[in-house]
Amino acid sequence: MSASLADSIPPPGARLALPVACYRLHFIAQEAVRLPAYAGSAWRGVFGRALRRLVCVTREPACPACLLYRSCIYPYLFETPPDPAAGKLRKYPAAPHPYVLRPGAGGAHPAGATVQVDMVLFGQSNRHLPYVLHAFDQAGQRGVGQGDGRLELAQVAQQTPAGDWRPIYRPGESLQPSPPIAPEPPPCPARLTLVVQTPLRLRQAEKLLGPDAFQVGALFANLVRRISLLTTFHADAPLTADFAELSRAGWTLQPRNTRLRWHEWVRYSSRQDALLQMGGLVGEIELDGAGLEPFWPYLWLGQWTHAGKGAVMGLGGYRIERA
Repeated sequence: MSASLADSIPPPGARLALPVACYRLHFIAQEAVRLPAYAGSAWRGVFGRALRRLVCVTREPACPACLLYRSCIYPYLFETPPDPAAGKLRKYPAAPHPYVLRPGAGGAHPAGATVQVDMVLFGQSNRHLPYVLHAFDQAGQRGVGQGDGRLELAQVAQQTPAGDWRPIYRPGESLQPSPPIAPEPPPCPARLTLVVQTPLRLRQAEKLLGPDAFQVGALFANLVRRISLLTTFHADAPLTADFAELSRAGWTLQPRNTRLRWHEWVRYSSRQDALLQMGGLVGEIELDGAGLEPFWPYLWLGQWTHAGKGAVMGLGGYRIERA
């Protein structure tokens, strides 16, 4: 390992400075609700429209030209503008969105059924939790999915560090969330398996990587870049690691074994009025812990941030199983 790499990485067991909070919204179907098989895009669409209706006071057709562009909650969450004084970060037309949606089961839900969606908020976006919940409440009342089936928000729970869910809000009661915390990774194991649960879309040379072309370096480069930008734009303490060097070092890693397949998913884009192909890799990636220590904090945190294209809709989600 080079000296520059060793000097720029978090030590084993260290926390990356990106606070995270996971919220679970419980809705009760007021009538039959039909959601897509994977509902991440549908939830993001209704949430965005409801939030814009809730907070937009100028009714400008586009956010960048609006006087309130850099102080309004809607562009912060959906068109996150970079700080104009952020030096080299000005090359990014928008910062990564500070949340990830994790939809519950798709398909048909009869009246009276419970419908769930999880929301992961990063860093400073947790300050806007009341607006987020109110927008979801309004979205449910207007209707979600095919036929715009109406939902009523019944409860919101927050995940504890132990993995349990603690109720923090019911309609008519006060909101009582816990502060977000930076997930602390356990010691790096000798062996581990990444179980990729939702389509992982990684690009290299402008092409999506299929099962035969998958490389661990592509995953690490994407994770390190994503977490670095999320921390820079949405956390109070910027990441000081040399993520360019760390990304380059990731290409030297080889998986112990991969069991990946391509899972196709098609979503409808109302903005483009077209069906979009959103397939990606699902399956398992086995890794040895030897040499993995510099990347371990990022790999652990990636369980919350997800990786690849479409992460904000819940794509690229994985869990880590330690041998």
